Amino acid sequence: MTVMEQRGAYRPTPPPAWRPRTNPAPLLPDARPYRVLGTEAAADVDPALLRRLYAELVRGRRYNTQATALTKQGRLAVYPSSTGQEACEVAAALVLKERDWLFPSYRDTLAAVARGLDPVQALTLLRGDWHTGYDPHEHRIAPLCTPLATQLPHAVGLAHAARLKGDDVVALALVGDGGTSEGDFHEALNFAAVWQSPVVFLVQNNGFAISVPLAKQTAAPSLAHKAVGYGMPGRLVDGNDAAAVHQVLGEAVAHARAGGGPTLVEAVTYRIDAHTNADDATRYRGADEVETWRAHDPIALLEHELTERGLLDEDGVRAARDAAETMAADLRERMNQDPVLDPMDLFAHVYAEPTPQLREQEALLRAELAAEQEGAHR
Repeated sequence: MTVMEQRGAYRPTPPPAWRPRTNPAPLLPDARPYRVLGTEAAADVDPALLRRLYAELVRGRRYNTQATALTKQGRLAVYPSSTGQEACEVAAALVLKERDWLFPSYRDTLAAVARGLDPVQALTLLRGDWHTGYDPHEHRIAPLCTPLATQLPHAVGLAHAARLKGDDVVALALVGDGGTSEGDFHEALNFAAVWQSPVVFLVQNNGFAISVPLAKQTAAPSLAHKAVGYGMPGRLVDGNDAAAVHQVLGEAVAHARAGGGPTLVEAVTYRIDAHTNADDATRYRGADEVETWRAHDPIALLEHELTERGLLDEDGVRAARDAAETMAADLRERMNQDPVLDPMDLFAHVYAEPTPQLREQEALLRAELAAEQEGAHR
């Protein structure tokens, strides 16, 4: 019998009926972004929380404008503004307990500040000084991450390690829509779902990866729909609705802490300012588009809700703005002071045990500085 005849005679046994390991229906996000403000659900939100969110949003907006001004004055090398995205940043900080960890991207300095980090320390990396500018372990805030999405596997690793140790810790990782096009995004979500790690992924979909619109990055119905492919819940939320973002993230964090595993949250928002101060956004988007999103401003939405319910008056608005101005004045004054830099700090906190190459470089720089100092005294 020939090989072909053998193949033709082969009749494999049909496999047993296949069923998915997980019912995908509960993992799918809502068809439209979830909202709270302006709906009946707003009545159930704690008024104290709404006031806290409002004060932080106002402070965050002023922080963004002041940091942007500092770049124009040469006090910052670069600043990626989160103006328009403050609701995502503030909510991410407020849903975490002190023992939890925040994993920010380079645009998430406001989230770090809202979590309690000194605003000057939050800007140190963007100033070009030192390493991170703060102690990540002390503040439970990972270093601001410039490479796209590389903080996501780190968040999963920390969350998985905490779970193995029995620590009641959740990691919340922030990333932009552009970061979802990176391999690290896939790897992080896959590991998190397989390990059932207590981690929450917040995608701030602000419409553009620098100049690349979302439509040129993915054909998925939404970024939240990507969750089902990994076996985790996906949530879609209005990223300019501070109360909604806080609720959705709060539920995801509680789910993770209770052993339910990871959640992918997509917050639909908009980057009002350019990508950074080095970017010309007018080259890839029109003024009409920006103005449309200004009408959906997160501060205005929350202020309207508070005033309609009698929870905020003119004195309250003035108090929030005055507090923000005080913060901005302090930031401006301290950033206008030239830092005292020690070049040897380049070698601090690189490795727990410096490598031979690092020690060699340190000795070389030390000798060069000594020779320079000696020459200056001649």
